[in-house]
Formats: sequence, C-alpha cells, structure tokens
Amino acid sequence: MTTSQKTALITGANKGIGKETARRLAALGITVLIGARDAERGEAAAEELRADGADVRFVPLDVTDETSVQAAAQHIDATFGRLDILVNNAAIAAGPQKPSETPAATVRQVYETNVFGVIAVTHAMLPLLRRSAAARIVNMSSELGSLTHQADPDSPWAAYTSILLPYCTSKSALNAVTVLYANELRAEGILVNAVSPGYCATDLNRHSGIRTAEEGATVAVDLATAGEDGPTGALLAEEGPIPW
Repeated sequence: MTTSQKTALITGANKGIGKETARRLAALGITVLIGARDAERGEAAAEELRADGADVRFVPLDVTDETSVQAAAQHIDATFGRLDILVNNAAIAAGPQKPSETPAATVRQVYETNVFGVIAVTHAMLPLLRRSAAARIVNMSSELGSLTHQADPDSPWAAYTSILLPYCTSKSALNAVTVLYANELRAEGILVNAVSPGYCATDLNRHSGIRTAEEGATVAVDLATAGEDGPTGALLAEEGPIPW
C-alpha cells in the first residue's frame, strides 16, 4: 500500500500506544489525526509530533459522546474528503475486583468506551473510509480478551483475567465486533483486524507493563498499512495470531 496523501485517525492518541502509533504512521508520510477528549493534551501531543516534521493534527473526539463523534466525522469530511486508516485505540479499565464483586455499572462504563465507542466511531467514519482505495480499520484489543486464555486456569494471564472482568470481557466483545465488521466489509476491500500490543507500560496499567508503548504500536502500524493481501477478521500480536 502506498502512503502518499493518506490520512489516519487514531482515537485516544494523546498518549501511550496511541501516540506512538501516530508517530510511526506519520513517519511513513501519512497525515495523522490525533483524536482526544482533552483539547490541551491532544494539541500538546500533536505539537510534539509536529516538531519532528510530521503532519499531525488534533481533532476533538470523545468516543462516548455521539455529538463529538459526528463532529469529528464532519470535520474530516470537510478537510480531507475521505479517511484511509482508522485506529480505534481509546480504552479504559476498571478494577481490580473479583467478577462476583464487580457491579454492572462498572462494566457498563468500560463498555461505553471499549465497545460502544468503537462502534460509534466506526459507524461515523465508514462513509469516509469507503472513499479510500484501500481502507484499513485496526481495533486495539488485548490478549486478555481471548476466551481461550480466559478459560485456562493455567494461562499466564490468569492472574489478570480473574480480576478484570470489565476490561477482559470488553476486549472479547471487541474481538467479535471486529469479525462482524470484517465479514461485511471484506468484499469492499476494507481490512478490519484486532491487535494485541502486549503488556506495555502505559497509564492504563500504571506503567507496570514490560514492553514500551513504541513496541506495542508495531502491530497496529503493520495492520494499518497492510497490502491488499493482508489479513482481515483476525486477532493478531506482533508474533502472530492469538487464539480466540
């Protein structure tokens, strides 16, 4: 896939893996739109990346606010006329708590961003993505969303899946959402994949991860720039496929 004059939108991109994904895509000559709820932080991140000569711009975007989502889509339409890459990166977590101690309200709050926010943004951006010659959608998921791993009490992730019901199940749901979009859009040449960046040190885990945010961005960048023979409807880490 050529990257000339391509435009990418990354949600929750003012920090962490989202910002590093923006940095990496911009380095390929792609115009990158940093979506963020906080205008000050979003503009600061864009300014930081522009200092390296990148074409990076801030777009106000709260994935849980339908008005904000629609406004972002209208802005991209008016400014660029299309969108080539969508990276649904914005996510939150809650806990730790045992499943039996987790209130439904907590689960709903996490799903608003991690699942419903992805659906809202994807729905709003699809008309713009359909104008691209080779659109790509990348959903930032997690190995913790794997039902195979969740069902295995000896999984290396068992310590986390046993106390993070909202986050883990939201990523399982996101994986299913990814597959269904991929099935619908396959004939149009739009590739849709979920990726697991690995356990990266970010604000989400209070920087306890063992990988850097830059390392975590690698698989997202690879899928965002995949050629027409790239995968679709897959859950992938940098090392390869992850079991559902």
